[in-house]
Parts: sequence; C-alpha cells; structure tokens
Amino acid sequence: MNRSTMASAETAAEHERILREIESTDTNCIGPTLRSVYDGQEHGLFMDKLEGRIRNHDREIEKMCNHHFQGFVDSITELLKVRGEAQKLKCQVTETNQKLQNDGKELLTSMDELRQCRLQQRNIATTIDKLTHCLPVLEMYSKLQEQMRAKRYYPALRTLEQLEESCLPQAGSYRFCGIMSENIPRLRTHIRDVSMSDLKDFLESIRKHSDKIGETAMKQAQVQIARDNAVTSQQRSASGRRIRKEACSGTEVDRTGSNPFSEKDSGILDVEDEEKDEIPGAQDLVDFSPVYRCLHIYTVLGARDTFENYYRKQRRKQARLVLQPHSNMHETLEGYRRYFNQIVGFFVVEDHILHTTQGLVNRAYVEELWELALSKTIAALRTHSSYCTDPDLILDLKNLIVLFADTLQGYGFPVNQLFDMLLEMRDQYGEILLKKWNQSFRQILDQDNYSPIPVASPEEYQRIAGQFPFQDPELDKMPFPKKLPFSEFVPKVYSQLKEFIYACLKYSEDLHLSSTEIDDMIRKSTNLLLTRTLSHCLQYAIKKKNVGLAELVQIIINTTHLEQSCHYLEEFISNITNVPPDTINATKLYGTSTFKDARHAAEEEIYTNLNQKIDQFLQLADYDWTAAQGGAQASDYLSDLIAFLCSTFAVFTHLPGKVAQTACMSACKHLSTSLLQLLLEGDVRQVSMGALQQFNVDVKECERFARAGPVPGFQGDTLLLAFIDLRQLLDLFTQWDWSTYLADYGRPTCKYLRVNPQTALTLLEKMKDTSRKNNMFAQFRKNERDKQKLIDTVVKQLRNLIATNQA
Repeated sequence: MNRSTMASAETAAEHERILREIESTDTNCIGPTLRSVYDGQEHGLFMDKLEGRIRNHDREIEKMCNHHFQGFVDSITELLKVRGEAQKLKCQVTETNQKLQNDGKELLTSMDELRQCRLQQRNIATTIDKLTHCLPVLEMYSKLQEQMRAKRYYPALRTLEQLEESCLPQAGSYRFCGIMSENIPRLRTHIRDVSMSDLKDFLESIRKHSDKIGETAMKQAQVQIARDNAVTSQQRSASGRRIRKEACSGTEVDRTGSNPFSEKDSGILDVEDEEKDEIPGAQDLVDFSPVYRCLHIYTVLGARDTFENYYRKQRRKQARLVLQPHSNMHETLEGYRRYFNQIVGFFVVEDHILHTTQGLVNRAYVEELWELALSKTIAALRTHSSYCTDPDLILDLKNLIVLFADTLQGYGFPVNQLFDMLLEMRDQYGEILLKKWNQSFRQILDQDNYSPIPVASPEEYQRIAGQFPFQDPELDKMPFPKKLPFSEFVPKVYSQLKEFIYACLKYSEDLHLSSTEIDDMIRKSTNLLLTRTLSHCLQYAIKKKNVGLAELVQIIINTTHLEQSCHYLEEFISNITNVPPDTINATKLYGTSTFKDARHAAEEEIYTNLNQKIDQFLQLADYDWTAAQGGAQASDYLSDLIAFLCSTFAVFTHLPGKVAQTACMSACKHLSTSLLQLLLEGDVRQVSMGALQQFNVDVKECERFARAGPVPGFQGDTLLLAFIDLRQLLDLFTQWDWSTYLADYGRPTCKYLRVNPQTALTLLEKMKDTSRKNNMFAQFRKNERDKQKLIDTVVKQLRNLIATNQA
C-alpha cells in the first residue's frame, strides 16, 4: 500500500511539473512536454488535472473581468466619443501627409541626386587613389618595355627590381599586377640570356680585334720610345757630349727604358690631343660596354661568381688559341708580327678590364695568364727562330721582340725572360752571321785576282784609303799611276769585318745592356769571325787546287797588311761602344794570331808548292846511268828548273825577308835531297863514273844558282850549305879519295864529314861492274880487275865501319 501511495505522489508531482511547464513555456515548444504526458500511463489523470487547472484559471479570469468590467465599459464609451474626433484627425493627417508627400518629392529627387553625386565623388576619389598607386606601376612597366626595346638591359634590370620591390606591393592585387609579377622572372631570364649573348659577341669581337689592338699598342709604344730617344738625344746635345764618327753611323746603344704607359691609363692607348695623326686606343677599337653591362646585370642577379668564372674560362681558352703560333710563322716577319699583335691585344684588353672593373679579373689572374703566355711565347720563339737562316730576319725579329717587350712592360708585365731569351738568340744570330760572312769571304777570295791594286788617280787612292787604313809614306811620294802592295780582297775583307761589327752592334741595341757588355759581346763575336770563319776561308784559299805561287805570295802580303790593321779594328770597336780599349778585363781581338796563322800556312804552302814544282822537274830527269863519260853542260831539266826558281824568287821581292830566305833555303834543301834520292833510287842498279860526272855538272849548276843569291839576305855561302851533303859525296867519288875518308871518318875536321857511310856504300855498290862476270875478256883487262878489286876492298872497309858504328 505504501508503494502505490508513493507512486501516486510521484505521478501527481510530475503532472504538476508538466502543468507549470505548459503555463510558462512558449506554445511552439509545448510539443515535447505533451509527448511526455502521452508517453506515460496516467494521461487520463493528467487530463483531469488539466481540466481542473483550466477551471481555476477561468474563475480567476471571471473574477478579474468582474472587477474591471465597469472601467471597461466606461473606456468603451469614451472611445466611441473619441471616434468622431479621431476621424477628423485622420482626415487632417491624411491631408497633411499628402501635402508632405507632394512637397517631399522634389527633396527626395534632390537627395537622390546628391546621393548619386556623393557616390560618384567617392568612386572618383577611390579611383584616383587606386590610380595613384597603379600609375607608377604602369609608368614603370612602360619604362621597362622601352628600356628592353632600346636594349638598355642594366637600367631595365634596375627598373624591374624597383617595380618588384616598391611599385607592385603598393598597387594592390590587380590582375595586371599579377601578370606583371608573373613576367618578372621571365624578363630577368631574358635579360640574363641577352646579356650573355652580348658577352659572347664581345668575346668574339675582342678575339677578332686583338690583332688590331696589339698593332695599335705597339705603334704607340714605338712612338713613345722614339720621343724618349729624341729627348735623350737633345739632352746629350745640350750637354755637349760628342758622338764619335763610327758610332754615328749606327744606332744608339743605351736606350731609356721608360714605360710608355702608366697603370692609371687603364690599359687604354692614349695619345696627346695635339697630335695630328691620333692613334686610337683599345676603347676606340672595341666596345667594352657589353662586358660592363653583363657584369652589372649578373651582379644584380646575384650570379657575379658565375659570370666571373665564365669570363675567365673563355678568356683562358682564347689565350691558348692566341698563344698557338702558325706552323709557317718563321717564314716571314709578318708571321711573327701577327703573333705578337694578338698577344699584346689580348693583354691590353685584360689590363683595360682589370682597371675598369672591380674584381672581374684581378692581378693574380692576369699574372697567371702572363706567366702562361710568357712560357709558351718563349718556347714558340725558340722553336721557330731556330729555323731561321737569314740574319736580317733575325735582327728584325729581335727588334720586334724588343718592341713587344717594351709595350707589355708599359702595362706593368715583367719581361725579363724575353730579354734573357734575346741574349740566347744572340748566339744563334752570331752563328748565322758567321755563315753569311763565310760565304762573303769565300766569294771575295774566289773573285780576287791576287794582284796589287793599280791606282790611277788621287781620288781612287783616297777611296781605297777610306776603305782600309793603309799608310805608306814612300808609296805616297810615288807619282800616279802606282800600285798598292795588296790586292782587292784586303779592303773588301776589312770592310766586311766592320760590317760584321755593325751587325753585332745592331743586335745589341735596346737590350738594356751596358756599354761594357756590348763591347765584350762584339769582341767575342768578332774573335769567332776571325779565328773560325775568316781563318777557315783563308785556309781554303791557300789549300785549294791550282793555287799558284804568285797567289800564295799575294796572300802573305795581304795577311800581313790585315794583321797590321788589327789595332784599327780595336779602335773602331771602342769608338762605337764608347769603351776604352785599355779597360780592365776587356776582350782582346785575335786578329793578329789569325792572320799570322794564315800567313804561316801560306808560307808552308809555298814551300810545299815549290817542292812539288821541283819534283815535277825532277820527274823529267833522264840520266844515262851507264854513260862512259859525262857532258860538259847541265841537263836540260835542271836548266829549266833553275830558270823557274829564278823567276819564282824574283816574285818574292815583296815578301818579308825571312819568308823569301826560308823559301829559297827550303827549295835548295829539297832539291839537294831529291837529287840524292834520285841517285840512290833502287831502280838505278848501276851507276857509271861518266854518269856521276854528268850528275856532278848538274850539282855545280845548282851551286852556281845558290852562289848567285836568288834571294837577298843570305850571309856568305849560307845557301850553298843546302848542297853540302851532295857536294861532299860527289867529291869523294869523283876524286876517289877513300883513303882520306876512311882515315878521317868521325873526326870534326874530316873533309867528308857530311858523307854517311851507308850512303857511300849504297852508291859504291851501284858502281860495281855486274857484267864483268859474264864477260870472259873483261877478266883479262888488268885495269878493270884492279878497279873492281879496289871497289870490293872499299866496300868491305865501309861495311866494317858501319858495323863498328852500330856496335
């Protein structure tokens, strides 16, 4: 029971809650509340309570209406009274409203117009504000387009940067701004590509113009050097310094090594404004703006390192191409000139870039390229110059190398290695000169007539004296026409020696050498010319076939005069080098020894030639070695020989005395020795006394020739001593004085001191009568028997004497 009571109480409370909720809740939200009632089991009960609650509320309403009903009736009554007045008021309000509406139409129209004006004004202000931000963008973009069309890419890049960083952010988010923003990377790429294309065109341009740039730079360096030399000459003239006559014909040795350009010139070949023929500079020949523009563009794009690496890489490639010489460069000077022009042009451009850009190339990079160029250039010059055989080309090449070095030195490049290489080439130049002068000397010697030079007039004499320093007071006193003692090759050889010295001097110019070094170089080269080239040529002239005694005599006379002229050559070299000949450690010329050696060789050749002539005459000897009796006159061959010797020694009058005497003595000794050998020849098996008598007549003729003194200067019978051996031998046999010979042999006072026992034995055995053994009648002739016995006895004694001496 308790349990049902509790459930009823809970149901009543729930219904009470629902009723309160219905009373206080909006009708729109009452649905869920009512659903909870119908979902329960006590909805009938709830309906009863609801009806009771409604009745309660109706009673309360009724009470309240009863309470307020009289006031309501009064209000209705009063309201009905007011209705008429209200109707009137409504009519008045309606009328007033109509009037107000009519009057307000114009105001509304004006207000609407004002509103439209204010709207337009606001739109205009907004538009002006937007245009104020957009117009700079459009103007900037228009400017960009104009710069792009004008190919002003670096300003365009700056405009692009300003457009992107300043103008576009201020303009706002417009479609055209978006398009512009999208185009900016493409424009940058386009500018970069175009600038790189311009750079490639620039690199190609400077490659093509390197030759012209180098030529221009070297021309200006040459002009500057000429000015410096002119100034130096004027200063020397003003100071009263005299230039000697020989040196005036050459060029100046010591040259002022001033740089034609300074580093501040930025590698541009500037010329003074007052010059009429202005030499263009590198900037006049090549437009450098592409490289500057490209450098700035890549700097702005943040790719400067890429640009620098590309530029240096390309220039290194071009350097290797420039430094590669043509295979036929050595054939002409123009080949070397083009080679040097390209190298100079390359480094003039690099120097210009170095001084007009900041960091595109640096000094280390340029010096690295120069070291590469220097090594390859020197190697190429060594190789190609070695093919050259023309001294004039070598000299022109040297001058070109000097100009090349001076030009680059003016731009601050070290060129000492080039001058060292020129000193190496000096030896090659000297060898080529020696070969050329060898041909000249040989030609002079071959064309010479080896006869004294005839002089018909004082003018001709002065001309020769101007070529060769010859002084002879006695000859000066002689009337014209007259003859100089030497032949044409003397002044010609002396002139060639001077020309050689000048050629050596020309090479030493502009090498920045001191006067002492130049003097030493010239003297050493001249010594080589004298001791090797000229000496060999003289030996060739002396030793060649068919050279006659007259030619040999003239060669001796010529070399004597050339020897005497050596001190003039010493003075000549001192004059052109301004180095006194007595300077310490100064190289002396070997001309004296050279000409002495040549003269001695000629003398020996004269002796040999004379002996050969004597041998040729002796080959004509035709003795009858079995003749019973000799003739009263000398043999024909010997008479001819004596006549030849007389005419030959008459030519020796111009030779120094000792030479003529030595030649004469040598000839007589050779004649004596040859006659003795002729007598003792193995082919001569028997010699009769008659043959000895004829031989004795011939020897007497030789002695008569010697006694006549064919060459002056011999004292007494000195020349006869050449025949003393033969004379004593013949006297021993013709006088048959064997007892005296055998008795006095070995004594200093022996009459036949010069007779050798072996020689006497050989000749004595030839006098034996070998036919006696076959002639039975000859054995019965007492005189013949006694003579043969005597010969046999003497032969035995001579053999014993020889054996004793050998023991």
